[in-house]
Amino acid sequence: MKTQKQMLTPCEMPNGLQWTDEGLFVMDQKTDNVYVVDETGNIIRTIYTPTANGSGITVGGGYLWTASNGHSASRPARSTDTGLGYVYKLDLNTGQAIDRFRTPDGGGIHGIEWDDGKIWVTAFNPLAIYLIDPSKNYEIAHRFEVELPRLHGLARVSDGLWCAHTTDNVVVKYDVNSGSEIDRITMDAGDAYIHGLSIKDGELWYGDSNFAGKHNTAVNGKPEIGKIVP
Repeated sequence: MKTQKQMLTPCEMPNGLQWTDEGLFVMDQKTDNVYVVDETGNIIRTIYTPTANGSGITVGGGYLWTASNGHSASRPARSTDTGLGYVYKLDLNTGQAIDRFRTPDGGGIHGIEWDDGKIWVTAFNPLAIYLIDPSKNYEIAHRFEVELPRLHGLARVSDGLWCAHTTDNVVVKYDVNSGSEIDRITMDAGDAYIHGLSIKDGELWYGDSNFAGKHNTAVNGKPEIGKIVP
């Protein structure tokens, strides 16, 4: 067993995760609300967002950033739904939209991660991870392609970038310059499926949204938030 449940989930479909000094930000893929919880799972506050079919989440530059896939299969349509893949820049307190930018490949998006003023984002066509610079009108600063499909949560560490590949249920650490694989964690049979990913005190935390979607795979029948353990 490499996944270990740590708390009751604050929502039905916990996808993206981001640890901050305030607590753990959890993107609910069903409602598109963001729940801020403490380490025991107690809800500190709820942020209502214009995200649609929310996946990744990150906090940086004084803002909340969410990965929006445009259409939601889990809730009724809203007037704010775009039908397109965007990364939203939101007010950290109210969830109000400040800005947004289209995904690099124009398609869906799962993982996003703040990195010293820039944002890593996943893409599917081609399978790649992009580094976006918000200070330069969201231009692409760097990218590297990967081999494994269904890129999901991202977690930046000093020596690389962890990326969850949900269907294969592995987490790979990539060199951020070359894209070469540095390390890999393969989950055991029966483990949670890794969607969201974040790091706290050197430990990787995961969110399992229990959502298969068009993939029709990688579900255990229950949502979960926990740690990846040796």
